[in-house]
Amino acid sequence: MRRAVQLLVRGAAVVGGLVSLAVGGWLLWLLPGPPLAAVLGVGPVDGVVRVHECHGNTDSEGQSDGTGCTGWYTPRGAGAPEREIVLDMAGEKHDQGAEVEVRTAHGKAYELSGGAVQELGTGAGLLLVPFLTLSAWLFASAGHGRFGDGEGFFFAGLGGLILVIALGFAAGLVVGIGTAVF
Repeated sequence: MRRAVQLLVRGAAVVGGLVSLAVGGWLLWLLPGPPLAAVLGVGPVDGVVRVHECHGNTDSEGQSDGTGCTGWYTPRGAGAPEREIVLDMAGEKHDQGAEVEVRTAHGKAYELSGGAVQELGTGAGLLLVPFLTLSAWLFASAGHGRFGDGEGFFFAGLGGLILVIALGFAAGLVVGIGTAVF
């Protein structure tokens, strides 16, 4: 009987860990993943935005959220129509008429920007750490054949959240310096 319970716990823990990883990965891909890839410069440039105006963005609570610009987007592909687009999380306030190479995600344009890397990278990490922590606890429980005490995993998750904030700041700083130098 005890062996059957251990097998049942192991199976449930492994399935739960895999589901947790899948949900975390899906949420990462759905929410901050594409904009983060765009601001990191992953892949070829999608097109050029001819800036019409730049302004300060605010979030839903009225706090400053960087610089946003509006303009006309010209895709690199031949025959694709121009359209109006928002250059979200711009690295700086661009002058009217400036042309900025961008990558697109979720209907917005993004350029390489340290502030955007910091914000989106931190958001992605804060989203992913709880799922990774839960999966680690479930896989450890599967290895022991019983659901163990999760206190150590809880504190590791809290440490991971703090580390994500620090790494987001450092990545934003490195990208900001890199864009300024190059």
